[in-house]
Amino acid sequence: MFTKQPTQIIAHRGSKGTRPENTLLAFQAALDAGADGIETDVQLSADQQLVIMHDERVDRTTNGEGFIKDLTLAQLKRLDAGSRFSPDYAGTQIPTLDEVIQLLIADNFTGVFNLELKTNKIHYPGIEQRLAAYFERQPVPFRLVFSSFRAKSILTLRTLYPQAEYAKLFKTAGRQAKLMQRRHQVGGLHPDIHWVKAHRFWLPHAQLRPWTVNSEADMTYCLRHHFAGLITDYPARAVALRTKIQGGVPSWKKS
Repeated sequence: MFTKQPTQIIAHRGSKGTRPENTLLAFQAALDAGADGIETDVQLSADQQLVIMHDERVDRTTNGEGFIKDLTLAQLKRLDAGSRFSPDYAGTQIPTLDEVIQLLIADNFTGVFNLELKTNKIHYPGIEQRLAAYFERQPVPFRLVFSSFRAKSILTLRTLYPQAEYAKLFKTAGRQAKLMQRRHQVGGLHPDIHWVKAHRFWLPHAQLRPWTVNSEADMTYCLRHHFAGLITDYPARAVALRTKIQGGVPSWKKS
């Protein structure tokens, strides 16, 4: 038996390494792989709908062009979000936040749902209020964790929806993240794995969920340090490696 909690395996944009990222297919694949959590990104369409996509533009992952903020939900739904990954997934749509939430509820998911507010480049005025209103209307049976690179988004949403958990994303700005943690403005820290390895003497003082942990060496590093979690494009690989190193199974899964 462990004296420490097993490291949570958080699927980055779903099973991004094996399915078109941030699609219902990717999230279902992550759940099927036994991931403890899902990490994804939320933005606002031109008609103020909460949509799931990482980039501010649709160009990289779909057959369309332009900024999400300039396209309506109907226009976004007409785009093909699967073919760029593989022709096998042609016709896959960009999901809304509600579609993802309903998928998780239907799967009886009780793990971690980490929703990143993509407000560090485009601030999306009102997105925090819309998220708070949505989750007030829609209770969820899983742990809800909001994260962002933009501190103001975290602080605004935390005031509106204090019952969720909050985490600070960062690539190099460790001081700001640590200050927010000391002030109890966030509970968790989500640093770049490269930053973590460069600041290893800081590790005993924080609960970390590094991103994006894809190599076996990086996964092993996180698992042997018993980090709170790791965020990966390959949840199936990470789950298998965790079993080998730590044992245990995802707690939300029904036996």
